[in-house]
Amino acid sequence: MYICGTILNNSNTMPVARFGVSLENDLLEALDAYVQENKFPNRSQAIRHLIEKNLVESKWKCNNIVAGAIILTYDYNKNDIHAKISEIKKTAVSEILSAQNFYISADKVLEIIAVKGASYKLTELSETLIGIKGIEHGKLIMSKVD
Repeated sequence: MYICGTILNNSNTMPVARFGVSLENDLLEALDAYVQENKFPNRSQAIRHLIEKNLVESKWKCNNIVAGAIILTYDYNKNDIHAKISEIKKTAVSEILSAQNFYISADKVLEIIAVKGASYKLTELSETLIGIKGIEHGKLIMSKVD
């Protein structure tokens, strides 16, 4: 795996290094809660997951190619939101793979837009969409593409 000039080998055949970690009690309790909530078998797996997550987020800052989803919720009948979203999506046809609308109630829409491209472009696109007046909730989720 290549992240911002660093080559990482996350192969399962790598030897495992053991080290000690000192944490304040409240942070240790938060880690243990995280282990339970996410059903990790142990603290090591949770810490490994958090480190990998951080490395992926670092990769986004390097503007590497990533894939993900922009998730939006809004009231379909307010402020012509659907038309505004459509206009913005026309400017990003090279980044948008697909889009799907789900009516979660008579007026509420959940829209999921699958995207792939440079992380800065996806971030800009999501911020533009989320910034539309009337968007109730929006989130960009990205993952590495290797």
